[in-house]
Amino acid sequence: MTITRMHPGPRMSQAVRHGDTLYLAGQVGAPGADIATQTRGCLDAIDALLAEAGSSKSKLLQVTIWIADMADFDAMNAVYDAWIDPANPATRACCEARLATPEYRVEIIATAAA
Repeated sequence: MTITRMHPGPRMSQAVRHGDTLYLAGQVGAPGADIATQTRGCLDAIDALLAEAGSSKSKLLQVTIWIADMADFDAMNAVYDAWIDPANPATRACCEARLATPEYRVEIIATAAA
């Protein structure tokens, strides 16, 4: 089975296609921005990667969200809920975690059908 790597770098690829499944790297928004702005940035990056691979958010299978502070949960969800395809929601998990830098408030990783 073919493996296709999108935007590979020295440490990771932004997305990997294996068969009919797309695995996206964790996406982050503008460092230092508020949680809503960063969440929109993550979701815009996910939309762009999915579109480039010929997929869309309606084909999401799983989404994992890490937020730096659970106090931001409701604000993040307000953006996420407006974005997700309500007819085709993915499975989802959200947890609090220390991210790569304190300027990041959210990171989102997704898996989708191609």
